[in-house]
Amino acid sequence: MSTAIAILLSALAMSVIVGVRYLAASGGFALATRIRHRGLYTGLDPQIRREIAWSLASAFIYGVPAGVVAWGWQNRGWTRIYTDVHAYPLWYLPVSVLAYLVLHDTWFYWTHRWMHRPRVFRLAHAVHHASRPPTAWAAMAFHPIEALTGAVAIPLLVFAIPIHVGALGLVLTTMTIMGVTNHMGWEMFPRFMWGGKLGGWLITASHHQRHHERYGCNYGLYFRFWDRLCGTDDGLGDFARVHAKVARPQAGGRGAPGAAADRRRAGGVAGRRHLEAPLGQGADPALPDR
Repeated sequence: MSTAIAILLSALAMSVIVGVRYLAASGGFALATRIRHRGLYTGLDPQIRREIAWSLASAFIYGVPAGVVAWGWQNRGWTRIYTDVHAYPLWYLPVSVLAYLVLHDTWFYWTHRWMHRPRVFRLAHAVHHASRPPTAWAAMAFHPIEALTGAVAIPLLVFAIPIHVGALGLVLTTMTIMGVTNHMGWEMFPRFMWGGKLGGWLITASHHQRHHERYGCNYGLYFRFWDRLCGTDDGLGDFARVHAKVARPQAGGRGAPGAAADRRRAGGVAGRRHLEAPLGQGADPALPDR
């Protein structure tokens, strides 16, 4: 088998793995949502189908660089991924995980903030914000341009920072869980992780909900450090209001789809304000619109 074919097969295999991982994670948390908050996704089936379609396309894009890097690691020793747990001191295992999460969060914050420049938003990031409100299926619902910016971060890090293969698996698992749970429309983590002192530095669904409500704030993925440092942290979102809109039509016997329409309209208003105010709340004057 030629090297080119081997690399291609590795890329395709990794794309399938990423796609299956997405379906398993988002499907599992979507099921948990339907059990925990019945009616929250009622009336959103067309939106969910779009989210799945965009996410599977993103899975292919994520899988290509991951597959190339995986082949290079196994066959050419390209990366700094190691398998011998004693190759570095044991204390380095958690340090490497934290380093990857901090650097990935930094990459995500600045690329995400750039995605909210009006021109880039219209071209690419609007695909993600078309989910109004987002569901557990929206975790990877990206335009290909946005998917490319996300797909290269971890593959680049493995060339620079040594990490045990198990620690890398933990990083990828954390990325998957946070990506899904941040969008599912309710808070699954205990209060101390989002409402207490620790919550002042960690991002969970409560923090990311505000981003989908107001657009021009709360850009981080794992940590609130960059948001707080750059003045873009706008606190926590309000799930009670979203859930009340679902409960009202059900109580009145009119059905939940009307509530879904209300939520989509609210998101549409926020999106228009975001694009109509180049230096307002939804836009970012720190980044030139070029």
